[in-house]
Amino acid sequence: MRAIRRFTVRTVLPEPLAPLSELVLNLRWSWHPETLDLFEEVDPEVWARVGHDPVALLGAVEPARLEELSRDRRFLRRLADAADDLRDYMSAPRWYQTLDDGPRAIAYFSPEYGITSALPQYSGGLGILAGDHLKAASDLGVPILAVGLLYRHGYFTQSLSPEGWQLEHYPSLDPGGLPLTQLREEDGSAARVRISLPEGRTLTAQIWVAQVGRVPLLLLDSAVADNDAAARDVTDRLYGGGTHHRLLQEMLLGIGGVRAIRTYCRITGHAEPEVFHTNEGHAGFLGLERIRELTESRMTFDEALEAVRAGTVFTTHTPVPAGIDRFPRDLVEKHFGGDNSWPTVPVDRILELGAEPAEEGDRDVFNMAVMGMRLAQRVNGVSELHGEVSREMFAGLWPGFDVHEVPIGFITNGVHAPTWVGREVMELAGRELPSVVSRGQGWDAVDRLSDSDIWEIRGRLRERLVLAARDRLRASWRARGASPTELGWIDQVLDPGVLTIGFARRVPSYKRLTLMLRDPERLRELLLDEAKPVQIVIAGKAHPADEGGKKLIQQIVKFADDPAVRHRIVFLPDYDMALGQLLVQGCDVWMNNPLRPLEACGTSGMKAALNGGLNLSIRDGWWDEWYDGNNGWAIPTADGVTDPERRDELEAAALYDLIEREVSDRFYDRDGDGPPRRWLEMVKHTLRSLGPKVLAGRMLRDYVVDLYAPAAASARALSADAFEPARAFAAWKLRVSRAWPGVRVEHVETSGLGETPQLGSSLLMEATVNLGDLSPDDVAVEAVFGRVSAQDELIDPSYSALKLESAGDDARAHYSGTVPLDRTGSFGYSVRVVPAHPLMASPAELGLITLPEEPAGMTNGTLR
Repeated sequence: MRAIRRFTVRTVLPEPLAPLSELVLNLRWSWHPETLDLFEEVDPEVWARVGHDPVALLGAVEPARLEELSRDRRFLRRLADAADDLRDYMSAPRWYQTLDDGPRAIAYFSPEYGITSALPQYSGGLGILAGDHLKAASDLGVPILAVGLLYRHGYFTQSLSPEGWQLEHYPSLDPGGLPLTQLREEDGSAARVRISLPEGRTLTAQIWVAQVGRVPLLLLDSAVADNDAAARDVTDRLYGGGTHHRLLQEMLLGIGGVRAIRTYCRITGHAEPEVFHTNEGHAGFLGLERIRELTESRMTFDEALEAVRAGTVFTTHTPVPAGIDRFPRDLVEKHFGGDNSWPTVPVDRILELGAEPAEEGDRDVFNMAVMGMRLAQRVNGVSELHGEVSREMFAGLWPGFDVHEVPIGFITNGVHAPTWVGREVMELAGRELPSVVSRGQGWDAVDRLSDSDIWEIRGRLRERLVLAARDRLRASWRARGASPTELGWIDQVLDPGVLTIGFARRVPSYKRLTLMLRDPERLRELLLDEAKPVQIVIAGKAHPADEGGKKLIQQIVKFADDPAVRHRIVFLPDYDMALGQLLVQGCDVWMNNPLRPLEACGTSGMKAALNGGLNLSIRDGWWDEWYDGNNGWAIPTADGVTDPERRDELEAAALYDLIEREVSDRFYDRDGDGPPRRWLEMVKHTLRSLGPKVLAGRMLRDYVVDLYAPAAASARALSADAFEPARAFAAWKLRVSRAWPGVRVEHVETSGLGETPQLGSSLLMEATVNLGDLSPDDVAVEAVFGRVSAQDELIDPSYSALKLESAGDDARAHYSGTVPLDRTGSFGYSVRVVPAHPLMASPAELGLITLPEEPAGMTNGTLR
């Protein structure tokens, strides 16, 4: 008989061991080795059996052992030291506390968080990044308050059928068995948030708190008795269910998340956030909730919109439209209109926010990323290349502006070193490079590390991966139906002394899991080369609904099952954070071959680099930005080849060539039994050049300085004097938008060129602009100039403000200025008029621009 419900009974700790509970419930242990050592000492055998899960440890250890520890003076001293260290960590001033006037708090919303495998609330890169974001914020003292959902079945665990087909399992998760506490009101009752649904229904959620170092993470859980059966299942699993189910999840995350923050701040006294950061479009509805709050305080929708936008940051993570959540327009209208409408937030205004640009969009869908961008004054991608791709992808939201002026910047992702770097590496760095460990500075000192020390650690990490891979492979084959007697060969799988390549990630088609199989015979030759053998460790999950991804996994598994090569290539099922740590630490080379430019950033290669691994990657995402020719290898891309089969063929051939002629040659180039000197030169250069760039601490500093602090300043400016500036700014925007059709560039003339314009000279530009019903204070008139194409299109132009010379009663204003001839070759210019206001973050913010209607012909660079 199956149980209808499961729960976890937690042990009662003896009083001397009470600090253990404090340590277990703060997830700082997930990146603090000394605390993990303490947990292991509680009972090493149980610690190994529960997979290094502290909550499970306390539920499984025998009471007699706890009583024994409560009398062990040495253990109690270690426990007291660990508890004191945690309290110091939680309260001591850090980098953020040295700043002047930073945001008092930042709300961070994400649908998933990868903190530790003991809290399985993540599926892939988005969640892992969110987890690293919180950990780095904690280390730097950044006052983030995070929000997500608590999925009772997580994402899924993965196994393989006998035929190598991915199988999904959704184990039930009991919050009582997770490192969480429930948020409670003063009277002890569970704190709850509620959202109204159509037809008089209500969605209620309780709030669990995961303490991630100094950062509280609020997780909303709809599995409460107040809900009907459908509502209870809203937070059943990550990225599960159909369109309606996903909409309810995102309403709970965004709307319920803001209400959860208000509840948490009221109960605990935590500072209210000044900045709201939306990590991808899933949480975009948070902006609507904040508008509702303000419009119920006698502000109009437009006034509230400006106040909300000023303090909102939106990060996009996808380089393809297919990766964006798009809901049927009528479904959104049903949930925000009719009997479920908010009196002060008209449903037609909501629908406008999610409407795709008319030129290329679908009028029947509601686009969450589009809404997120319209509700945020600051938008960023997650690498330099992704910023470029995003500007092209969303250019339709800012018609009339050149792509490079679309107001989407970038902050390249980073990784949390204490989570991902092997302990041996951290200990070596702590001894030899203390300033790197303590302050993230002094990376040039990497050259002082001895080759033998690095090589010895690399060997230990590789061996650890090999042994763990054998254990996981044996368990996988047993699950596929094999008997123990036929699995003796697994003891010889992988070799701790062989060049080890890692490939692990989600399995959408663009990541090209099977590119390595393009020429199976060539791959076999590389794997079985007697002088320079190669071994490959592979892991990854396909989305449960992605049949194509599952077929790719099956192809890899079928190849790896071949007795001739199965000792050199393995697929390890159930890719999670624990396996990810083993892989990025133990692999010599991290391979990544996406279809460029479809990888927004990718961070696994960063983790490998910090562990002394080298990257072998297509120049996409972060690698396009920071590859320098000596810190790894760039797989050539067949740009311009439109036939995908031909492109894969060319890029696979280039991959094989690099492995055979450069990667393995360098790895096995040794003097006798000594370490490979040239290989280690690349390792040191990689650490020296990439170390300061790939850290999540650098990423957080960039967010604080470039986005959070400016957003807080804007939010404060608009909220001053009971939001009077927001009201005035909204009125100005409305007036300018209505009057803009009357703005015209009537005349432009230049002088001073002469017959042969020369580098270093300049031309005088004069422009007459009819401002219609606007005043000169409402606009900026600019010269636009630079290199031109054969079609007279300006390429990467520069801008220079023209000075107002006079303004008449007839609405005409006269401007002048100089244009420097700062480059040789073809040169062109134009004039543009854009709105101007001190509270605008970008000239493109309103999406309004006026250009000369009919540029005259060009003669020797002179406009006639």
